[in-house]
Amino acid sequence: MLVTSDDQVKAYIKKIMSQLNRWMTGGKISKLVVVITSKETGENVERWQFDVQILNKSDAAVPVKEPEKTEEQIQEEIQAIFRQITASVTFLPVLDGNCTFNVLVYADADSDVPMEWGDSDAKEIKNGEKVQLRGFSTSNHRVDTMVSYRLAD
Repeated sequence: MLVTSDDQVKAYIKKIMSQLNRWMTGGKISKLVVVITSKETGENVERWQFDVQILNKSDAAVPVKEPEKTEEQIQEEIQAIFRQITASVTFLPVLDGNCTFNVLVYADADSDVPMEWGDSDAKEIKNGEKVQLRGFSTSNHRVDTMVSYRLAD
């Protein structure tokens, strides 16, 4: 697992996580995307998408009821996702050169958005391959995961 020692990257991630926490607890997110972009070409080379379904929303016509799970069961599902993400190295192309990343959040229209957050396109991978990964659920959320990547030339 890579861990950054760059204080600016740490501050950026901390700021993002703080805002995500507010949106998640407020039930305002439908999707979180992390896009990896080549610094040399500006091309999006990987796109990690986490679809968030908020269950039992008060404005839902028919609330979705997930069976109650223990914290241990939820942790096992999350661990399985981490194992699958780690194992994706077997099929994802090697990222050559320097890369950067962007975090995209699909939030409800009535969400309070900080001034430094801006609108963006979906940053899809052109002619990319998509792989659906595992998901997990709690009594409040269902999260499904997918990775898109650029096929080697």
